Amino acid sequence: MSEFIGFVQELLEKWGQVTARRTFGGHGLYHEGLMFAIVMDNRLYLKADAVNRPDFEALNLTPLTHPMKGKDVALSYWTAPDAIFDEPAEAVRWARSAWDAALRGHVAKAQTRERAKTRLKKRLESTRTGG
Repeated sequence: MSEFIGFVQELLEKWGQVTARRTFGGHGLYHEGLMFAIVMDNRLYLKADAVNRPDFEALNLTPLTHPMKGKDVALSYWTAPDAIFDEPAEAVRWARSAWDAALRGHVAKAQTRERAKTRLKKRLESTRTGG
């Protein structure tokens, strides 16, 4: 693990425990079981969604891209603002915003799975009853 990841973990220690796991050729950063950031090539990317993406866009930050089928595809992780590395309170604010985006995504996926299970259950019941 890089010194940079240790630095980010230390920067966020007042927020709570942040763990790192190898992922996607870099490291995923997790808080309370949810991945809220990625470190690639000693650069921090934070989770963004429709709610917090305008904060990144307002600072002209850019998304992490990944080559796929000959094109660069933008992921839902955006470059962290440099200011957070000098201001721990800002680091925590941005990390919390990224974690909230990760939580919203997790909840949405869980709700989608539940709806799919309900539809499948209704189809199976309909098939059994001949309806």
